[in-house]
Amino acid sequence: MTIFSRKLGIDLGTANTLVYLPNKGIVLNEPSVVAVSEQDNTILAIGIEAKNMIGKTPENIIVYRPMKDGVIADYRVTEAMLRYFINKTLGKYNLFKPDVMVSVPAGITSTERRAVVEAAIRAGAKNAYVVKEPILAAIGAGIPIQESRGYMIMDIGGGTTDIAVIALGGIVTSTSVKCAGDKIDQAITDYIKKTFNLAIGDRTAEAIKIKIGAAIPLEEELTITIKGRDYIQGLPRTAQISTNEIVKAIDKELRTMIGAVKDLLSQTPPELAADIIDDGIIMTGGSSLLRNMADLVYRRTGVKARVADEPLLCVAKGTGEALNHLDTYKKSILSKK
Repeated sequence: MTIFSRKLGIDLGTANTLVYLPNKGIVLNEPSVVAVSEQDNTILAIGIEAKNMIGKTPENIIVYRPMKDGVIADYRVTEAMLRYFINKTLGKYNLFKPDVMVSVPAGITSTERRAVVEAAIRAGAKNAYVVKEPILAAIGAGIPIQESRGYMIMDIGGGTTDIAVIALGGIVTSTSVKCAGDKIDQAITDYIKKTFNLAIGDRTAEAIKIKIGAAIPLEEELTITIKGRDYIQGLPRTAQISTNEIVKAIDKELRTMIGAVKDLLSQTPPELAADIIDDGIIMTGGSSLLRNMADLVYRRTGVKARVADEPLLCVAKGTGEALNHLDTYKKSILSKK
């Protein structure tokens, strides 16, 4: 009967949710965003459709993210979102409930973990497994985590930066800071408000970060024209901003992330620290794509860092890999229901 047990890996992120089907790869990558009608509390749109509504909705429609800092902030909406993604992947008329593996931040509490398992079960999973993100990111980045060597993973997502030292298939020591892509966007918004008296939306801030953002000042700067609303006159206005201004704007957030890396390095057993110096820090997650992020880590810690291939997809790939080899990775699985 095993032919019918479908398996799904879900990287349930603050910013994006990715679904992985073994043998098929990543079949879905949509924003973790839901649009809800306030009048009758119904869900109007999920994913890309909902994200396109951000900042453009009438008063009675709210668009928000049910995941905050990598954990479930709104249980009911997360469940609906999971159900939508599972159905979209398997088709509405799928008779067999899938086994689902969901990624969770390294610093998750047991209550938060149970919430994820329950949401997955209620959204239509037969079994739900929960695995910590750094482990999945490491598997997805192609690191042989079963070995006795120590590896350090820095997974920078939308809501959290998870950093972990992994050896023998488990997390030796880890830390998680609620400072990642979203906080960087927020810092850019605040900086533009303070410097240019301009109000910009979340999507504009994200676009600025992607197009011209960097972790360390560049000699050849990139510039972008930003459009927003003037705080004083209330009228639309444009302004020019360049890379090194963004570097200055997000300095505090980057310091928090690097601080977390330094803390973890200071707690790492000496034998594993030696391995990490040899292999460097492996960076995954969408926000590790910020220009020169690996250089910044190297400059501040003295340990070389590199960004994994397809960093956005590492955790999702890891869920698929772990599902295919449940026995191998059973030590890393936290809880199943």
